[in-house]
Amino acid sequence: MSEELREVYAALLERAPENRIEPDLSRIRRAMELMGDPQNGYRTIRIAGTNGKTTTARIIERILREAGLRTGRATSPHLRSPVERIAIDGASISEEGFVQAYRDVEPFIEMVDAESLAAGGPRMTFFEVVIAMTYQAFASAPVDVAVVETGMGGTWDATGAVDPDVCVITAISYDHQEYLGDDIADIAGEKAGILTADAFAVIGSQRYAEAADVLRERVIELGAQAAFEEEQIAVLERTPGVGGQLLTLQGIAARYDEVFLGLLGEHQAHNALLAVAACEALLGDGETPLSSDVLVTALAEVTSPGRAEVARQAPTVLLDAAHNPDGAAVLVETVRENFRFTRTVGVVGILQEKEADRILEILEPLCDDIVVTQSSSPRAIPADRLADIARDIFDDPDRVTEAASLPDAIQAAVDLAEQRGGEFGGVVVAGSVTLAAEVRELLGLGDDEA
Repeated sequence: MSEELREVYAALLERAPENRIEPDLSRIRRAMELMGDPQNGYRTIRIAGTNGKTTTARIIERILREAGLRTGRATSPHLRSPVERIAIDGASISEEGFVQAYRDVEPFIEMVDAESLAAGGPRMTFFEVVIAMTYQAFASAPVDVAVVETGMGGTWDATGAVDPDVCVITAISYDHQEYLGDDIADIAGEKAGILTADAFAVIGSQRYAEAADVLRERVIELGAQAAFEEEQIAVLERTPGVGGQLLTLQGIAARYDEVFLGLLGEHQAHNALLAVAACEALLGDGETPLSSDVLVTALAEVTSPGRAEVARQAPTVLLDAAHNPDGAAVLVETVRENFRFTRTVGVVGILQEKEADRILEILEPLCDDIVVTQSSSPRAIPADRLADIARDIFDDPDRVTEAASLPDAIQAAVDLAEQRGGEFGGVVVAGSVTLAAEVRELLGLGDDEA
């Protein structure tokens, strides 16, 4: 980072972190009002859900860009640099652009901070300020359409300062229960908070019937136009292949036969379906098919760093940001479908607020060996403590290696894969976004734009 970006990022980090929300939209709305509501200057697709939001956002953005629109994309958290959170036309904003966005909003943020503190409330949070910066950067570009991923929940998420044209809800599961509730219906209710009467709703397939019921009831209550997966839209056929999969999708407006998606895993096929439907809804009110040329190019070229990403070969190192039980289960299915490792070695680091025991239990049948480590995040479970949990789950203590140093952990995993698995051993890295990001950097992977 440049010195100026370091200073701006440090100022942002002094605020309440993004894993601590202040459930109130008044501060972000007030900031946007003072700024002249720049978020109203472009169309918006807003995305909520537990898993799959970032990839769905990247696919949507790639399709819209291929269709000739100037795009903004807001995703979180970042992998390597905070500038990744704000993308214009598929590329992360420059460090200078990120700093300028902060300078543009800084006086208005200070005004809102002062008003809130005077009323006995908190300062704006890290995430609220970044979202204000994002909406301002999009207006300055300017973009035609913004694709915005919620940070947590939906009802009170700071991204809600926009009035979306299309809302997408991916699969809902258990995560962030301390804020969203322990009951899946409560969690779904928070996610359903992004839906509005005027926005076209695209609803993904739900594992939990209670979540599906809440979403359907909310759509009916609002009287919103909607497309539900497995009803109006569906993944009709899917054939895994080298470097991706061949899909036949039933969208809202048309059927799209045998299009190649350059991402691994059944879950990515469903993310692609939601993206296609969202673009149909935005570009043609769900009545006009997408151009075949646009769709073929966009799906083949889209990337999603840190999501079932092959980071190196010989041995294969696969990175995934799986940080909750459902994400871990999807990763296991993806590895089994796409790889035939003679020995699979896991590299796992998990954050303190996550269900470490459940994640490890899900990974155990996949991993012949596991190297337990920790990322640089202050929220990371210390490697020695995570190793104790792993030894209770893995039946043989020799299957568990502890390495607090991440470079040592990667080297240990590669050595185990080669020594015990030979030419076709593989390494699977999982447990947190932070871990995936730091392994990407260790392996020399730079910024990856769609």
